[in-house]
Amino acid sequence: MVSEGHPQRFAPFVFPQRYELPLGPSQAAPREVRFLLGEDLALFDKGMNLELLIVRESRASRYRTNALAALLGLWSRSFSYRADAGSLLVRGGYVSCLPLLRAACDCIGAQRGLAEGDLHELADWLDAMSQSREHAALELGLGRYRAGARLAADDRLGAPYRVLTDLSMTHFGSTIFQVAPEADLQKIRIGFADTSFHLGWAQLILGWLLVLVSAQLETAANAGDTFAVSPEAKAQLAGLSSEVERALAKPDRCRVEELGDGRYLFHNVRRQPGGAPQRLLL
Repeated sequence: MVSEGHPQRFAPFVFPQRYELPLGPSQAAPREVRFLLGEDLALFDKGMNLELLIVRESRASRYRTNALAALLGLWSRSFSYRADAGSLLVRGGYVSCLPLLRAACDCIGAQRGLAEGDLHELADWLDAMSQSREHAALELGLGRYRAGARLAADDRLGAPYRVLTDLSMTHFGSTIFQVAPEADLQKIRIGFADTSFHLGWAQLILGWLLVLVSAQLETAANAGDTFAVSPEAKAQLAGLSSEVERALAKPDRCRVEELGDGRYLFHNVRRQPGGAPQRLLL
């Protein structure tokens, strides 16, 4: 389809046929992940494959518009960040998950901003594309766009975005929490590049993954007629959202609470399920 008012054509796109959890026999996922997080991982798998179903149904030429191109590109990035974070999670790469999840938040927030009235910024960027004679290069232009204000004010995404931003920065407290989670007033023992299982971190990251997969699906469903979201897909999304809420509401789950003064209180922090749950204030 020819883009509205622009010479570019939005060609048919490719996508994976299915998302596979990184728990196959060829992958060294620890037993703790399989047995302690299996239900949450299965829920994440369901959400990721529901995303692919909507993408598949949106490939018809009548959907290939500027709006779809703008949102689908950001959705692709969000999907990849979350898929990679899921792979890192099962290998104990908790530290590396945090910037990926923050970037996924940014991409979902930007999709919402575009869907809610900022598509003119994409049109301006398309108009500015040209061939640079000076550098003999296609000049795309950076096309700077962020929806930070919308993201921070978003009821669903704002809280994880704020804590993931602080955890991804080089702050002293967030660094120690990531590399020495058993630190106390007597000692700080750093586990350099440690990938051993930690139940608290695994629950936190998987909880954020579940929030983000739900938020991404809601973003697609609420983007008007940009995507082909069938009644069946909407019903699956409603069921998934309910399951995610139940999973996140379990009282023994590690979770983070914003205190309203720039600090975060982490509950049920422990390395193993038999360990005494601790609270940590950042």
